Amino acid sequence: MTDHPPSAEGTALPLSPDGAAPPPGLAPPAAVTVADAAPPDRPGAVAAADAGPPRDGVAQTDRLRYLDVATRRIARGMDLDETLRELRQAAVPAFADAIFIHLDDPLPLGPDRPAAPLVLRLHGGTATADRPAAVPPRPGRTRPPALPAIAARVEPVGGGRLTELLLDGQPAFGDAPGNASAVAELLTSGADGLAALPPGHRLVVAPLHGSHHVMGTVVLLRGPERTAFTDDDLIVASQLATHTALGVQKAVMYGHEAAVADTLQHTMLPSSLPEPTGVRLASRYLPASRTAQVGGDWYDAIPLPGNRVALVVGDVMGHSMTSAAIMGQLRTIVQTLAGLDLPPHEVLHHLDEQAQRLGSDHIATCLYAIYDPISHRLLVANAGHPPAVLLHEDGRADVLDVPPGAPIGVGGVVFESTEMAAPTGSTLVLYTDGLVESRTIDVGSGVEELRIRLQATAPGPTSLETLCDHVLGTLGPGNRDDDIALLTARFEGFPPDSVAYWYLAPHPMTAGQARRLIRRALHRWGLEGLLDTTELMVSEVVTNAVRFASRPISLRLLRTEVLRCEVTDDSPLVPRMRAADPGEECGRGLFLVDQLALRWGATRLGSGKVVWFEQKIPAR
Repeated sequence: MTDHPPSAEGTALPLSPDGAAPPPGLAPPAAVTVADAAPPDRPGAVAAADAGPPRDGVAQTDRLRYLDVATRRIARGMDLDETLRELRQAAVPAFADAIFIHLDDPLPLGPDRPAAPLVLRLHGGTATADRPAAVPPRPGRTRPPALPAIAARVEPVGGGRLTELLLDGQPAFGDAPGNASAVAELLTSGADGLAALPPGHRLVVAPLHGSHHVMGTVVLLRGPERTAFTDDDLIVASQLATHTALGVQKAVMYGHEAAVADTLQHTMLPSSLPEPTGVRLASRYLPASRTAQVGGDWYDAIPLPGNRVALVVGDVMGHSMTSAAIMGQLRTIVQTLAGLDLPPHEVLHHLDEQAQRLGSDHIATCLYAIYDPISHRLLVANAGHPPAVLLHEDGRADVLDVPPGAPIGVGGVVFESTEMAAPTGSTLVLYTDGLVESRTIDVGSGVEELRIRLQATAPGPTSLETLCDHVLGTLGPGNRDDDIALLTARFEGFPPDSVAYWYLAPHPMTAGQARRLIRRALHRWGLEGLLDTTELMVSEVVTNAVRFASRPISLRLLRTEVLRCEVTDDSPLVPRMRAADPGEECGRGLFLVDQLALRWGATRLGSGKVVWFEQKIPAR
């Protein structure tokens, strides 16, 4: 909605660019609130000759034909500006020479009665940009006086004539007995509105009534060269006002729902991305154009045990508040499943089961990938989503060959995980179909175009932020029917000399063996200052793992900004801190870890668990 508030005294509106009377069949362009003026042969215009009532009165069939065309135009508007623009183009010049629209401020929503008194605000339109810059006057025309100043803000007087007209809901002639004060409130700040009108001008005041409330009012004006309004014209004005009020009400409800859905979706998208070691991340979310409803696109990056990261992108089919709500539920389910450290195909399998419980009519696509920076491997599973693109450091771009699978919510589908290399310096690009599909291009062609665009950005050190901007910047002009989620991940890997890894048999001497291995690794890294605390915590955690493990356990040290130690065994029992009794010999190990470590945790894996802790590396 675009408002053009005039001055406190109002804005004087001429009938035509140079003040001349409009030629037949063409209404003058408006400065702010005068409606659209266009030649009858302009595409989309309502022609006075064959659709609108002629100015000297016509047969009833012509009026019905005009109303049919005009109401269809008004009804097709989706937002407020479009609805008002269609009204102006339908009314001017076919039915009137000028139109002024005042709407309730704020526009009411729902059946509840507003507590504040009624306030009307002048609504200019966007139609000024749709008309020619100037309309030359016809030769021999005299320059009529300008229209009176139009009130930018109207507060109808309680019990006044304008209030009565608004409540009555029926159009009325402006020169009817007793209506002068109502016209004065709408058009001028003086006491006598009709006296300020140029001689011969006539107007109709048509209230806008929604289902429950007064929405505003429309003033239709005819100049002295046109036939004065008749009783039949009041019927036409009533129909125009009724359809406009319904359109305004629809636009308000649509705008409210779109705003709520948009807020809901943005709230459910990640506010920021994690910063895991070995991978850089960047993302973008681009909502659909204003003519389309909000969708259910989402993306996520979830840290996993062992410095791995899960990369997720998905899209709930449909455009509505329900799609956004389902998206939030599916994203929460994916985060929960990721916390169980399941392989990608298992995550999609359980996500499909949960989606069916939400309802059989909810279908979504999803791509789930796990990147391991230590092994430089990528594990991917797909559920009907557009394939990811891997941009290599040398500039080559490949579309990942992963079985597409069926969408989430179909049920009874087997998903597959595909493992592949993730070379250092390569970039994985995940996206939703709004980036590659439109009314003029199919998904397959769009994916190929995306691959070519990505290939054109390399080789060369391109930041992920620049890459995201480049990908979205190449979108063609025009309205987008779908929103776009974009997630990029640049694989940096983990330096081999910063990893120490051992497998240990579970027996009573394992804790001592683990301490010796840790001591050698810390000496090699120059971290002698962490020897005592690390040996103590490793001894406690390894002792607990040996107690429950039936297979060899793994011990891993990772040196990044912190020193991270991970102990993995095949027991699903996750240790928890508890208060040990004074006579107990066990139960104090995790308490020591909690006191000495910067952070620690325990995560259940697909086959067993991992207990980890981190320490801050002291400055040299």
